[in-house]
Amino acid sequence: MANAKKAVRAMIEWLVRDQGLSLHEAYAICSVAGDLKISEIVDVPNWVVSMTVPRGIFQS
Repeated sequence: MANAKKAVRAMIEWLVRDQGLSLHEAYAICSVAGDLKISEIVDVPNWVVSMTVPRGIFQS
């Protein structure tokens, strides 16, 4: 659960910093378009969690 929170926070930071979204917009994107995945299980209970959003939702 802690790693999932870290992944969401990192995505929000990236959306604000690199995509120029407001904090509220970044939260909204994560809630409707974000996808959390367990990327790796090294030693249970240590899991690597990643979050993705489709790049196609941003204008080029």
